[in-house]
Amino acid sequence: MGDTLRFEVPTALQYFASLVAEDEGFNLLEAAIAVAQDEHPQLDPQDVLAQVDALADRLRRRIPADAAVLHKLRSLNRYFFQDLGFAGNVNNYYDPRNSYVHEVLSTRRGIPITLALLYIELASQIGLSARGVSFPAHFLVKLRASKGEVVIDPLTGQSLSREELEERLSPYRRQRGLTGDFEVPLGLFLQAATPRDVIARLLRNLKEIHRTAEDWPRLLAVCERLVVLLPQAWDERRDRGLTLAEIGRNAAAARDLALYLEHMPDAADASALRERLHNLRGAQPGRLH
Repeated sequence: MGDTLRFEVPTALQYFASLVAEDEGFNLLEAAIAVAQDEHPQLDPQDVLAQVDALADRLRRRIPADAAVLHKLRSLNRYFFQDLGFAGNVNNYYDPRNSYVHEVLSTRRGIPITLALLYIELASQIGLSARGVSFPAHFLVKLRASKGEVVIDPLTGQSLSREELEERLSPYRRQRGLTGDFEVPLGLFLQAATPRDVIARLLRNLKEIHRTAEDWPRLLAVCERLVVLLPQAWDERRDRGLTLAEIGRNAAAARDLALYLEHMPDAADASALRERLHNLRGAQPGRLH
């Protein structure tokens, strides 16, 4: 008998890596869904995508083929926020489940970025041009309309005026010293985010939740994804290294911190991390110095 063919099932991280390997053809929604596989290993992203497609199909049947952009937008808002009941999870905003697309799809509650991902997908399936905006403190959506662009709050569907956007941006500008001669135009904060940037922001939300809870195993899983997503972001290597150190994986932690220091020798935290690296290497049995 011939040898039996064996197919290795990719790990959750390998599957995610395949989704984010290239900017061309980057499937934003599928990559976002896949983030939840660390917590839900049996999750089938294709099943979740099929659920979203079914919602989009119901919406398409309500809209005439030749409907104007404004009519489509109003129909989408009514369907998404009223009929389906999507809204912000204001009672438990920092629940990590708000960052899992399949959970948001089930509960109809989420945070701006996950609500935006679903909203954008439905918008695109009815012929609207919608993109995510990585606005400070609150992810937004912008849509191309006949007379320019409309900026939408994905928590409510509210269309935001320039004055409202300036007001929302004001605390961030003051905090970062971006006022007076250093003021940055509003338009720069309204640039469409790339799919890679959107997934990075989603993961960094989870990263902060797990770091605050000192949940090192879950934090490490998120850090692993960020390193795969952003291989040249040396601060993500640093953070993975520090997390590895927390769970006692000193050799791996030392490799990450050494790589960070190699590429960021003049960083503000370089001196402290050199000392940390020295201690980690000293903690490894049999290590030659």
